[in-house]
Order: sequence, then structure tokens, then C-alpha cells
Amino acid sequence: MKIKATLLTPETPIIKIQIGDKYCPKSILTEENINIENNNSEKISSRHLITEGLVILDTQMYYSSSKTVIFEIDEESVVMNFIYSSNVETQIDQLEGEKFSKENTHNIFYTSNFKASFTIPPSKQINYLSIILSKEFYYNIINEDWQLHEKFSKNILRKESSYLNSKYLPFSPAIQWVTHEIKNCTRQGALKRIYIESKIKELLIHQLEAIITKPPLKEKIDEEEYNKLLEAKKILDNDYRNTPTLPELSRLISLNEFKLKKGFKACFGTTVKSYIIKLRMEHAKELFQSKTATVSEAAYKCGYKDVSHFSAAFKSYYGFSPQKFKINTDIIQFWLIGFSFLW
Repeated sequence: MKIKATLLTPETPIIKIQIGDKYCPKSILTEENINIENNNSEKISSRHLITEGLVILDTQMYYSSSKTVIFEIDEESVVMNFIYSSNVETQIDQLEGEKFSKENTHNIFYTSNFKASFTIPPSKQINYLSIILSKEFYYNIINEDWQLHEKFSKNILRKESSYLNSKYLPFSPAIQWVTHEIKNCTRQGALKRIYIESKIKELLIHQLEAIITKPPLKEKIDEEEYNKLLEAKKILDNDYRNTPTLPELSRLISLNEFKLKKGFKACFGTTVKSYIIKLRMEHAKELFQSKTATVSEAAYKCGYKDVSHFSAAFKSYYGFSPQKFKINTDIIQFWLIGFSFLW
């Protein structure tokens, strides 16, 4: 499988990767990083995780003027796509979809021979995460449970390019967290391969769930209101330590409080309050796992003025106290270090 991305005018190679298309569970993930900078007018940063049948691309781009990127995959592949930026004009051969990207959305597509052009708007930070799987790799992680997505799987068998869902769907908190874990994985060697593959399976579950359990009220929310709800979610994502009150959030997005509460629940499957708690608790978990904060420091970094309130929220969310979680994390990390020596 050959994967390449080329910037037009002037023609500049950005990505050029060649891998086998077999599923080899013992193969090790390798990592490469690309950084291109041209007088602050052009910045490209791309981190790649590569093994047989699998490529993960975590790419950020910035251009002072509009640019077009051509992206190609020359073999059958299934792509789990996560878009963090809006208004990128997209044209894909053999696939009919939305013309412009929407921020914080995801989808899965199959293609027998992928070629697409992406027109990137000027002075805008672009970020996407693409998990590219060979057909054989995909078969192994899905266990051929085709009933979960019967139409999509039939298209794969017929070699007909298609999306799993007709439209890109908004990130759920679970998808946001797992993509964060993939982006920030620091494990090495065999453990890294095991960890990343487990996270890909977890992401696939969340993507299938998002499609299978699509909120019925979503159809009753018009495009303008939906974009305002995405804006509300973005505000919370960007600063869940100092979140606005519901009335303040309502004013910030110019949507009345009733529609905000009802629409947020319909689109994202959770209330505004529960979403904030989830973001804070996941950040606390990350702080403890990376050993970068005490309980009181984590409480402050997650937006709690009172440590006891933080501890109570943590216990309610995870089922045990922050202190106990830290102890268990230390034990698990000690076990993993010992396991890596035995591998």
C-alpha cells in the first residue's frame, strides 16, 4: 500500500509511505515526524505511526494563502477519519460527501483506490487524524461482525467506495478521549503496538455506537442551531476548568437556554453539566497516570476550588477515591515495566 500527500503550487511532497497490506500482529510500530516551516507563512507538522497494514497520520497545517493538497492511497483501505478543523473544501474521487469539513466530526470510509483534493483556507490552523487500515487489518479488528454495518460491509465485498454514514458525526466525549490517548501515546516497542491496536478497536466501537444510536432528535435541529451547539461544545472543550454558566454559555452562542440544554443532549448524548464533569475527570485521570500532579494540584487544574468536592466527584465518576486510583496506577505501571523486560 502506497500513501502520499502532495502540496500543489509549487509541488511539494508532504507524506510518502509504503507498507505491506497484511495483518502482522508481531510487527512493531515505527514512528516518523515531519516538520516543514517557511518564514511563518507555511507550517506542516505530521506524526506518523506505521506498521504492516496500518498507518496513523496526525497532521497539522497552516498556510498564509489558500493551498491545495492531493492525497492518494493506491490499495483497498478503510479509513477512520477525525476532523478537527472546519471549512476545508474536499473533493474525493468515487465518494460523494459533504463539500466542506466540519470541526470535531468523524466518519469511516472504504475505498478501493483513494484520491482526493483538499483546499485549505488561508490563516487557519488545520488538524486531522486519519487511521488508515488495509482491508485485511480491518477484517481482523472487526472480527467480520458484518451485522453491525451490513450495507458498508457489502460495499467492501463488492469493492465499491462508500462511507459508513452519509454524514460526518460530532465527536462524542469517548471518541475525543481515545483520540487524545492515541495522539499522546509514549509507550515503546511491543507494548506500543498492543496499546495502539487496542485503542483503534475502542475507537471503532465508539464510531459504530455513534451511528447505531444516532439521536432521533438530531433531524429536528436545523443547520444553524446545530453549528451553535458545536460551538458550545468547543467552548467547553477549550476550557473545562473555567466553564461558563448555562445562561452565560447560552449568550455566548446566541441560543436560548432551553434549546441549548435540549439540543446538547440530543446531539452529544449527555447534558452540559455531565459533559463538563467527564472532561474534568478524564483530565484528572491523565494527570494521575502521568504522575504530574498531587490530588490537590489535580483538583485545581480541573477547576475545583475545594479538594473535597473534587474527591467526591472523582469517586462518584470512577467508583473509588483519587488516592486509591493513584495507588492502583502505580501498581499497574510497575507491572507493565516488569512485563516489558520479560517481552
